[in-house]
Amino acid sequence: MTTPTLPIYLDYAATAPADARVVEVMQRYLTVDQLFANPASRSHMLGWQAEQVVEQARRQVADAIGADPREIVWTSGATEADNLALIGFMRANRERGLHLVTSTIEHKAIVDTAHALEKEGFEVTWLTPGRDGCIQPEKLREAMRDDTALVSLMAVNNELGSINNIAALAAVAHEFGAVFHTDAAQAAGRIPLDVVAQQIDLMSLSGHKTYGPKGVGALYVKRHPDIRVEALIHGGGHERGMRSGTLPTHQIAGMGEAFALMQQQYDDDNAHISRLQQRFLRGLEGVEGVFANTPLDNAVPNILNLAFEGVDGESLLMALRDVAVSTGSACNSASVDPSYVLLGIGTPRSLALSSLRFSFGRFTTEAEIDHALTLIRHAVSGLRTPPG
Repeated sequence: MTTPTLPIYLDYAATAPADARVVEVMQRYLTVDQLFANPASRSHMLGWQAEQVVEQARRQVADAIGADPREIVWTSGATEADNLALIGFMRANRERGLHLVTSTIEHKAIVDTAHALEKEGFEVTWLTPGRDGCIQPEKLREAMRDDTALVSLMAVNNELGSINNIAALAAVAHEFGAVFHTDAAQAAGRIPLDVVAQQIDLMSLSGHKTYGPKGVGALYVKRHPDIRVEALIHGGGHERGMRSGTLPTHQIAGMGEAFALMQQQYDDDNAHISRLQQRFLRGLEGVEGVFANTPLDNAVPNILNLAFEGVDGESLLMALRDVAVSTGSACNSASVDPSYVLLGIGTPRSLALSSLRFSFGRFTTEAEIDHALTLIRHAVSGLRTPPG
C-alpha cells in the first residue's frame, strides 16, 4: 500500500477541507465576468441575480434541517451564530426572564458568551454533564425556573463527539415556556437534524465543518412571534433585521452546496467514517493503557477522544509531527491546561493531560489510518520507554 502524503490530517473536528465541488461553485461569484454583485443591490439585474444565488443557498441549508428558507439568517460562522442566539435573544426578551441554562462543556462560543451575559446582569445556571458527556432531561428539568428564558445545549460535543437528546431537552425547555437553542456545528452531516421534529427554536450552523468554506455560517430562527432576536451588528437591516452587512455571495453559495452534498452523501459519508473509526480502534487494541473518553455507544463516528495513560499529551502531540491532531478544541489549543471538557465529565486530571482528539472525514483514507496507527504506536512506545 502506498505511503500517504504527510502530514496525515486527522483533525476534521477543527475544520474540514472544502469539497472540490463546493470550490467550483464558489468560483462562479467573484470576478467581473461573473455574478459578483451585491445581493442587496435591487436597482439592477446583476444584484437580482446575486440575490437569487443567496436565496438558493438559503433553501439548500433550510432543506437540510427541515426549515423554511425564511428562517435562515446568514452569519460569519457558528461562533457569531451562537453569540447572536444567546445575546440577541436574551437582550430582546428581558421581560420573559433573565435566566439562561447551559452546560459547563459547551463550545467556548457558548461558554464565553454566557459569561459575558452574566456581566450584563443575566443569571446563568451551569449544568454538569454525566461521564458520557450528555445532559439528561431530568437534570435540565431541575434547573428550570419560572424566569428561564433560554436553554442552550449543544447537539454534539466538539471534543467528545457525545450526542445529546436534543428533542427531549427541547421538550423540557418548552414545558417551562423557555426557548431552546442548540449549537449544531458538529452535528450537521453526522446525526439527523429536523428543527420541527426536534422542537428546536434556534440552531447554529457552520460552513467549514461540513466541507464548505470558512467565514460563513447560519442561525436558524424559528418564525414565531415569541422568538425575537436583537441584532448585534447594525447597518442596513439585512437578514430580517437580525444581521446587517454585505453578504458574501461566493461563501454563501459554497455553504449551500456543501449542505446539499451533505444530504446526498449522508449515508455514504457516515458508513465510510464508521469503518475508519473501527479500523482505528482495532489498530490500537495491542497498545496498553488506552482509554476512550468518547462514549463509543453514543457518539458520532468522526470524533475519537483517547487517553494514553502515562504519556503526556503535549509530548505525544510533538512526537506525532506527521499526524495533524489536537489535544481538544481548536479554540482552546493555545492553552497547556487540561481540557475543560474532559475535566467537566470527571476525567482524572492525569488522564485529561494524556488525551488527544482524533477526527476523521470524507477524504480520510484507510491508508492514512494505517500509517497514522504505525506512527502512534511508535510514539507511545517511545514516550513510555525510560531513557538510557
